[in-house]
Amino acid sequence: MRNKVTVVGAGNVGATTAQRLAERDYADVVLVDIVEGMPQGKALDLNQSGPVIGYEAKMVGTNGYEETAGSDIVVITSGFPRQPGMSRDDLLAKNKEIVGGVAKEVAERSPDAIVIVVTNPLDAMCHVAFDVTQFPRQRVIGMAGILDSARFRTFLAWELGVSVRDVTGFVLGGHGDTMVPVVSYTNVAGVPIRQKIDDARLDEIVQRTRDGGAEVVKLLQKGSAFYAPSAAVAEMVDSIVYDQKRVLPCAALCQGEFGIDGLFVGVPVRLGKEGVEEILEIDLDSGEKEQLQKSAAGVKELVDAMVNL
Repeated sequence: MRNKVTVVGAGNVGATTAQRLAERDYADVVLVDIVEGMPQGKALDLNQSGPVIGYEAKMVGTNGYEETAGSDIVVITSGFPRQPGMSRDDLLAKNKEIVGGVAKEVAERSPDAIVIVVTNPLDAMCHVAFDVTQFPRQRVIGMAGILDSARFRTFLAWELGVSVRDVTGFVLGGHGDTMVPVVSYTNVAGVPIRQKIDDARLDEIVQRTRDGGAEVVKLLQKGSAFYAPSAAVAEMVDSIVYDQKRVLPCAALCQGEFGIDGLFVGVPVRLGKEGVEEILEIDLDSGEKEQLQKSAAGVKELVDAMVNL
């Protein structure tokens, strides 16, 4: 039996995610959106791409949740989009209600699903999905670290004129201004990055990584990034569907790991068919430890603020 993946939100991120998953041809995909006709039209378009690209995935577009029942994985991209000049934190009140409503439907119709949250502010929205679904912590995961790491690796590859495939590095912490690109574990084909790039230039690249989403928003003027975010989601779904047990930076509920308790924060996780199978603790240098704690404190502020919304 084919896997079933639901993508909630048929905007740029959701629709592109649905396309990437369809082209992998390991699951049927349900695309959900409140805008009448939009998910249906995009699903029809994707179905008609099958004969050309060569996939058999069945695409269904809907404005309700009946068709999502029994999903193995649910990707939540729906929410108010980030606008120029708007911080991720500004999205908190607007998207809490949206994600909470989606999570309620998911829990009722797909009680065994793994939920991947993409909606911003990402870390806070993971808490909303977790609290509403009451799923075990391994089955609620946030997509952020893979995207941030991809930006970091891209900028480093450009700086050195090397293949992005040879740059290894990851970004931890909250998905926002306090994210933590882990320079101490970053290398090019095994060579530590500090042997190739001086600290001043590395600091500039780290800052550009933190500003990566805002840079795209500013250039587009309307809307935000969707190609790289959808690629990051697809990498997570791949690891779950194929039980690849990839070690990927994802937002997971920490329960003491890295000295963080009761918060969704970006950390290295082993991702398999059961979801988050393990949070891998690594030895950070003193500066990175301090930055990660600061980032976690920022997430806590958001979570605490939701109580009063």
